[in-house]
Amino acid sequence: MRIAIDAMGGDHAPAEIVRGALEGLAALNGSELVLIGDEAAIRAEMAKHPGVDSSRIRIEPTTQVIGMDESPVEAIRKKKNSSIVRMATMAAAHEVDAVISAGNTGACAAACQLKIRPLKGVHRPGIAVVIPSFYGPLVVCDVGANIAAKAKHLHQYAVMASLYAEIVLGVKSPRVGLLSVGEEDVKGTSVVKKTHELLRHDTTVRFVGNVEGRDLFRGTVDVVVCDGFVGNIVLKLTEGLAEGLFKTISAEIYRELPHLAHEFEPVIQKVWTNHDYSEYGGAPLLGVDGICIICHGSSNHRAIRNAVRVASYFVERRLNAAMAEGLAKGH
Repeated sequence: MRIAIDAMGGDHAPAEIVRGALEGLAALNGSELVLIGDEAAIRAEMAKHPGVDSSRIRIEPTTQVIGMDESPVEAIRKKKNSSIVRMATMAAAHEVDAVISAGNTGACAAACQLKIRPLKGVHRPGIAVVIPSFYGPLVVCDVGANIAAKAKHLHQYAVMASLYAEIVLGVKSPRVGLLSVGEEDVKGTSVVKKTHELLRHDTTVRFVGNVEGRDLFRGTVDVVVCDGFVGNIVLKLTEGLAEGLFKTISAEIYRELPHLAHEFEPVIQKVWTNHDYSEYGGAPLLGVDGICIICHGSSNHRAIRNAVRVASYFVERRLNAAMAEGLAKGH
């Protein structure tokens, strides 16, 4: 198995990216790693981790980097020798089995959509992120790949995200909800109403109807479908709210119960770990004929290590083949 990683993408690249990649490789038997980016910088980081089996690592040198604030389409067009474009090109040529990047999300999604052919019948790929909740993992699709989605796109997201939840997360018969401003069928935009109609008649998906934002963490659904604009806001709001709540709870405990603070600390840390995005590594771009994992821009080495593990699991479980079959049944 060959896994390619954009070593230059992310807020903490290349140090945390290379470190996480090497840690991930050490946990996988027989896999090979391709680190893409500035060769000198990558080798300098690798030198900090002696004992790594370098025979399983190849460096693919590039001279350009797409910044986090650059326009995706313009960056891809102008920076053909960037780590993101080279990564997508290698995946399209089947030189690698999976690709991972914590770089510019829009550029990564766009490059993979342009370079890698879509699964048969897929109109627009979507990013599916796993949000931890008290009742278990919640899959939200899309969170940024398609901000102007049509009903047929959202319908396909429901099918693919449902299969993802079942195959990868082990959720039996996932309940799928359509994010809207009300539970009633007549609520929502014209796109939401049309999507509701499509899902209601699709027997391959366990559609439970419209859901509101407050329902996401009540355990009523396992998969939530929305366009990329709304999904990205939901994701960022959830991250900020979770961080703020944990900080507030910790501060209150230290202020009100300082003598018990050290006893509560392991519990708080355990809860934080269980709800940390790093545990899931990254979000797959569903709908392309290849495994593409898009990581959080602030990913640390633990997130990258888990992304390597997740990418390997996707390849082994032949996730794309299962999705292609599921999409064929739904049409």
